[in-house]
Amino acid sequence: MEFNLARVHEAIEAVAAGRDCIVMGERRLTFHDVGDRTRRLANVLLDHGFSVHQERPELAGHQSGQDHLALYLYNGNEYLEGMLGAYKARVAPFNVNYRYVAEELVYLLNDSRARGIVYHSAFAPILQEVRAELSDLHLLLQVADESGNALLPGARWYEEALATAHPVLDDSTRACWSPDDLYILYTGGTTGMPKGVLWRQADIFVAALGGRQLGTGNEFAGLEEIQAAASGGGARMMPAPPFMHGAAHWMAFNAFTMGSTVVLPENVERLDPADILSTVEREGVNVLLIVGDAFGRPLIEEIESGGYDLSSLLMLVNGGAALSPTIKERFHRALPTVGIMDGLGASETGQQAAQLSSAGTKASTGDFTPGPGMCIVSDSFDRVLEAGHDEIGWLAQRGRVPLGYLGDAEKTARTFPVIDGVRYAVPGDRARLRGDGTLELLGRDSVTINSGGEKIYAEEVEQALTHHPAVRDVVVCGRPSQRWGSEVVAVVQLRPEALVTAEELIEVAARHIARFKLPKAFVFRDSITRSPAGKADYRWAKEQALQG
Repeated sequence: MEFNLARVHEAIEAVAAGRDCIVMGERRLTFHDVGDRTRRLANVLLDHGFSVHQERPELAGHQSGQDHLALYLYNGNEYLEGMLGAYKARVAPFNVNYRYVAEELVYLLNDSRARGIVYHSAFAPILQEVRAELSDLHLLLQVADESGNALLPGARWYEEALATAHPVLDDSTRACWSPDDLYILYTGGTTGMPKGVLWRQADIFVAALGGRQLGTGNEFAGLEEIQAAASGGGARMMPAPPFMHGAAHWMAFNAFTMGSTVVLPENVERLDPADILSTVEREGVNVLLIVGDAFGRPLIEEIESGGYDLSSLLMLVNGGAALSPTIKERFHRALPTVGIMDGLGASETGQQAAQLSSAGTKASTGDFTPGPGMCIVSDSFDRVLEAGHDEIGWLAQRGRVPLGYLGDAEKTARTFPVIDGVRYAVPGDRARLRGDGTLELLGRDSVTINSGGEKIYAEEVEQALTHHPAVRDVVVCGRPSQRWGSEVVAVVQLRPEALVTAEELIEVAARHIARFKLPKAFVFRDSITRSPAGKADYRWAKEQALQG
């Protein structure tokens, strides 16, 4: 059986109506509350003429037949409601990076052909600045916040729109919910322009949103089976990164599917370790999601300062960026009963592999146990490589994969090739599958540095440098070199008051990677620029490397 996300959430509501669904500070919404609010939002969209123009079988993989709704929001119940309410209206919502400047915002909203937008008042000034350039944008729903910014001309207050909307969805709308309805996730664009990845809801549900049984990994056979699995519920899960990052709302939807509670920190504008840990303690959070060292380092520093009862925490989940071995070891020392799970996946693949570590085991980064459908394809995209292969291949996914990139037939064909009649997702990571079946992840090809005829993966150099205790953060990139063609440059942020030479950093890194991979130069900065989700900004790093 294949599933529609609106139908799944309504089925969970039926067995968990009075249970907490979303908790943020004093705001506590049950599954029934969220169900009611999202049905109202669906009716708001339908009343404004949002619709499906062409059904999926009539379209190519890079095409959409649905209206699109932009979510230009900080974390909060409104973000998740925006997704669910859109799905219930058969509208495709998508994520907007709230750090974008006007030019980037115009590109994204026009590329997506957004017909509506839900946005926090804090973003009203920049949205007003670009409105004249957004011919498709007709419905504006503004979420009040502490900025106090006035309602934009022609916009509606989000809460007032919900309060006046009909609370019941028409049966004809429910009858049209389809597994083919779209889920759209825009890529981060840290190495190029963002692209909208189009998924069938049936596929993303299995690939990333909880559509497999926890014990067996098998796909759910029916709604009754999902309801039975969710009837116990009870877990409390906190995604710390912004929902505009896929991993964060993937965890939220996994929590929904399990009938569990999504707990959110109160500080939505920046990473606030004290707020996160206080919320974990107060709400009894069991699972905490972070993104790499950018989240892990400030959190472990706050934990090591003491004063928090984190006894409820069972699992720390990391996704979206690497968590270095040194940071993992510090977590294991501070929280010896908490497991750490590294998840591997991409916007174009869903969840692909995982690594679980615990106190007393050697922490590592880059080694994973494959999940269903994960494989390695050859450099020439013409065959699947068997375990134990010698060559470096492309990390790939088969089975439940996306349809394509919105509006880009050429890139869709490149990223989703067909090999022997089977369609694969190959987003650009280099990897090997060892003889024992474990995955060795090398890094993203788009940030690979070709130096002196050798391929060097930025991520493995970054991980080697983080072993030095003076390094607080680091991003590695290439810059032109007369001698090498391109040379490795490390942009480094040191710990406060740390003193270290380039030679000392190289000495430590050389214990973990071959000498030809070591940086030829270092650039020291007071801070490292990353996305709000903690991902490295390699365009920024290259600018720093060129400045020297």
